[in-house]
Amino acid sequence: MYGGASRMAVVGFDVGFQNCCIAVVKSGGIETVSNEFTDRCTPAVVSFNSKSRSIGNAAKNQMITNTASTVSHFKRLHGRLFQDHSVQAEKASLQYDLVPLNDGKVGVKVMYLDQEHHFSIEQVTAMLLTKLKDIAEANLQKKVVECVISIPSFFTDSERRSVLDAAKIAGLNCLKLMNDSTAVALNYGIYKEDLPGCDENPKIVAFVDMGHSALQVSVCAFNKGKLKVLSTAFDPYLGGKDFDQRLVEYFCAEFKSKYKMDVKSKARAVLRLTQECERLKKLMSSNSTDILLNTECFMDDKDVCGKMNRAKFEELCADLIERVMVPLMTAVEQAQVRLQDISAVEIVGGATRIPAVKAQISKFFRRNVSTTLNADEAVARGCALQCAMLSPAFRVRDFSITDAIPFPVSLSWTSEADEGKSCYEIFGRNHPCPSAKMITFYRSKPFVLEAFYSDLTLLPFPEAKIAEYKVQNIQPQENGEKAKVKVKVQVNASGIVSVSSATMVQRVSLNKSETTEINEIYSHDGSDDIDIEDKIQEANIQHSVDKENLPKAQCPPMEKEQNQTDALSMNGEVNNHPPDAKKAKMRVKHVVLPIEETFTQQLPKDCISTYMEQESKMIQQDCQEKERNNAKNAVEENVYYYKHKLEGPYQTFINAQDHQTFSELLNGTENWLYEEGADQDKQTYINKLEEIHKLGKPVQNRYQESILRPKMFEELSAKIQSYMTIMEEYKNGLFQNDSYGHIDAMDMDKVRVCVEDTQVWMTNIKDSQDKRTPDQEPAIHSTQIQEKLQALNNICEEIVSKPKPRVDSPMEDNIQPERPHNRKSPEDVTMEYTDFVQNEAKNSHANI
Repeated sequence: MYGGASRMAVVGFDVGFQNCCIAVVKSGGIETVSNEFTDRCTPAVVSFNSKSRSIGNAAKNQMITNTASTVSHFKRLHGRLFQDHSVQAEKASLQYDLVPLNDGKVGVKVMYLDQEHHFSIEQVTAMLLTKLKDIAEANLQKKVVECVISIPSFFTDSERRSVLDAAKIAGLNCLKLMNDSTAVALNYGIYKEDLPGCDENPKIVAFVDMGHSALQVSVCAFNKGKLKVLSTAFDPYLGGKDFDQRLVEYFCAEFKSKYKMDVKSKARAVLRLTQECERLKKLMSSNSTDILLNTECFMDDKDVCGKMNRAKFEELCADLIERVMVPLMTAVEQAQVRLQDISAVEIVGGATRIPAVKAQISKFFRRNVSTTLNADEAVARGCALQCAMLSPAFRVRDFSITDAIPFPVSLSWTSEADEGKSCYEIFGRNHPCPSAKMITFYRSKPFVLEAFYSDLTLLPFPEAKIAEYKVQNIQPQENGEKAKVKVKVQVNASGIVSVSSATMVQRVSLNKSETTEINEIYSHDGSDDIDIEDKIQEANIQHSVDKENLPKAQCPPMEKEQNQTDALSMNGEVNNHPPDAKKAKMRVKHVVLPIEETFTQQLPKDCISTYMEQESKMIQQDCQEKERNNAKNAVEENVYYYKHKLEGPYQTFINAQDHQTFSELLNGTENWLYEEGADQDKQTYINKLEEIHKLGKPVQNRYQESILRPKMFEELSAKIQSYMTIMEEYKNGLFQNDSYGHIDAMDMDKVRVCVEDTQVWMTNIKDSQDKRTPDQEPAIHSTQIQEKLQALNNICEEIVSKPKPRVDSPMEDNIQPERPHNRKSPEDVTMEYTDFVQNEAKNSHANI
């Protein structure tokens, strides 16, 4: 299904409330990445220490020992002010301190590098994203820049912009923010081969995602190559965390009456109990009998124990289980489908493993729920698929995605006569996303538009206002009439609301020499058109697709003057001219207008730049600390390594005096590491390591040489014997297979000389080595023997492996082939060999 260049990384990040998951496109499919602890889920935890930061599994291990400076469960704090009532409610359950920042937004207070630091939520999220990026890069062996990040479907504009700012701080280019439920739906639908055609009724599937902090439900329609989200519903404050909290409250009360312990008075005790209750909840999902909770030295060196079973647990959480029904009902009602129209119900998220939750979902939909998707990895895999679709480096099957806007969005403005504000609902609830609408105003001076959420009862966020947009540089027409201003409002694929453009239409009179009449023509880009004139205070809307299903405004209706009658033209524009009015010859000029944007709680660009610099410095500090720890660990590792070896195999390869000196150095270094050497700089540890290697490496080399040297001698001896056998066959004229008969005698003499020299060298060097003790420097190293073997092969192998000359077949049977000029007959070779032996005998006799 996939194909593309391997030089670009395609990554999807599921940034959850408790854990994170990473999926990448690799080897033609989607793979879930494991971290350095071989876990597919990385905890969403950041811990700050005196030297560096710890993120992920390492940070989670410090939650109890470094409670005040370990930050977790911060996803709900995105885009929030410190005074937000939800922030204050969340603050009570957190073990670290929240503080207001200079801009009024919430931040975290921690001790970092032995100083108090205040970090924004965007910075903390950026730290987590940096860790996830490092994990992905380690797996892909390439740099990760572009990605798709998951968010809850109920995130508002401010929260979505906060996540995008965090991605920028982490050095990531987020191609899209993808709703959790939409990512699950994409992961489900793109692999289905049995989806109905585009001209058939769609397959309706409900997706229920209950994670650690929230419940999300979506109803989606599938056709071949298409996904459309019909509706979304949610409960942002119902998740596995709430079920854990019920167990915590129960055992806190039990321990108070049973052991007279006030568990909530100590943060570490609460954390330990929370972890135990989470483990207990998971065990009860597969076991209905009593399960024990035993914790040693829980508080004041006292052990505690308790027990819980599934029936009691469901009784404690009865109201939470009942709350599951509300989002299910809302999603089905908003989708305007019947229960029997739904083909399947897919559940994901860790909390859906609770039997009572699963039973409640099954009861509502009147069918068995399906668990074909991986409950923990489905969102990340969907994000990776979306990233592959958006990346130019990969080819993915055509699959269009139409999401839904979770909250209705309205636009308000003030008339030039200051007669009060007017407003109109631009995008209704579950309106298709991405989407855009074009609005026409008639103005003679700059004006301000305000985007906001219409229905506060649906909003989990306390601030309805999204942003203000000031349209500037507006001038009246030449004849003094108001200028026509076209404003484009859109919700992009990430669910971000914006006024993307503003254009002023000016009519300019033609010169006398010009006689051609130019009519105003507007290009239509698929956006809906809304024409607004302050004089009549009325908005008329025309949908480009469906003119009947018009959105119903949640804002107060705008009044229309009784004496004004309007005609709606075919293109949706308000026509205030009489039907028979004569048009003047005019030229139309389109002028792009600047827009000044003011977002609610948006980080300024200079602030993002500052945060990026701070993140870069912290990354550098983490790298330096990692290198320092690696150097320290190397010293400690070598100390224990050589202490163990000196008592074993290395003992015979070092003399008594050096053994004593080396042992004293190792013992002294070990004591130093746990005293003044516990916190030294990197170079100090490197110097210590060099001292150890100065004495230890020679011993280690002698030991290794004692193993390698005999093997190399054996290999060299075997090769010498092999060449001697070849020479013996050549000498005796044993050419039955004609293997060496074509070799010239002079070349074979070179082989003989080389073999004999190597034999003498090996015998002499062996004798020299045998005279030395194991604790002395060896007379010969295995590398030198290897070089000698290579030299022997270079000379001899070239000769003995020389191919036979090619002899062409005779044209006639009575014609004998000519003997090559360098080929000698066996008789010639025998005579030359006899002469050679006689000469050698005379020389030997003369020497004697």
